[in-house]
Amino acid sequence: MSFVKKALLCCGVESDSTGHAEKIISAAGGFVGILLTMWVSLYYVGVQGAALLVASMGASAVLLFAVPHGTLSQPWPLLGGHAVSALIGVACAQTFANPLIAAPLGLSLAIAAMYYLRCIHPPGGATAVAAVIGGSEVHALGYQFVLTPVLLNAAVMLLAAVALNYAFPWRRYPAVLKKQTDRNKPQRADAPGKLSHGDFEYARGEIGSYVDITEDDLARIYELAVKHAQLLSAQSGQITVGHFYSNGEYGVQWSVRQVIELSGDVPNEDAAVVFEIVAGDGQGTANTSTLADFANWMRHEVKQENGSWHRVKPV
Repeated sequence: MSFVKKALLCCGVESDSTGHAEKIISAAGGFVGILLTMWVSLYYVGVQGAALLVASMGASAVLLFAVPHGTLSQPWPLLGGHAVSALIGVACAQTFANPLIAAPLGLSLAIAAMYYLRCIHPPGGATAVAAVIGGSEVHALGYQFVLTPVLLNAAVMLLAAVALNYAFPWRRYPAVLKKQTDRNKPQRADAPGKLSHGDFEYARGEIGSYVDITEDDLARIYELAVKHAQLLSAQSGQITVGHFYSNGEYGVQWSVRQVIELSGDVPNEDAAVVFEIVAGDGQGTANTSTLADFANWMRHEVKQENGSWHRVKPV
């Protein structure tokens, strides 16, 4: 690897697998999205308020049109992230007169709220700050600011993203509407062996749209997924109806379960395991868990001999 390439990688400059058409479509979508939201913002909050709010929506436009299938770009993060951030920003602006307190507090609370509501959308942070330092026209709106222009802007951006991306099957937004053509749709195939960095780079390029993940991350995810599948398959293959299994713990946490029923496709991790606790913690109760949870709980098979439970040695 050349010195220049190493230096770029150290700075976080990754390879770009997107084509020219993808870049042009993203740029055109951003133009339309920000044009519409700028018009809405100017109407409701004037030039000063619009300056900050449009900057926030501009960041949303980058996500929706450049990374349309990213987790942070989906409708709930877009709408929920902006709405909850605006609500918190207005509340802080009305509670604290000093913007040096209101703005940082609004941003921090918005981050926490987006986490708990599962709607993390980075531009929402800018919306919270805009509610505090957006000027008199923003402050005059009060909580109306949350609906108009913030939620209205987000809805306009959402509709623009749906409409403009729909013309391109590999970009359809939101992610649930994305349908690839039969030619580009990946066919199920078993890997011939260990996959290389080049294999992942090729696969990412074949997707067509921008994917916010590196080839190294993909390789690591693949490795962990394969290990999990192998472990689950091996453990589930040891689970037999009527047999007894222990968690291998000590003291009050030790228990033994007898498998009463297995339902679903084994070794699918969502298959159901019906069991009865026959010894130890929870003795005499019955319950149901997924195959994955049961496999993670169990440590080994056991059998009862002379009134005591003994580990069954593998054949």
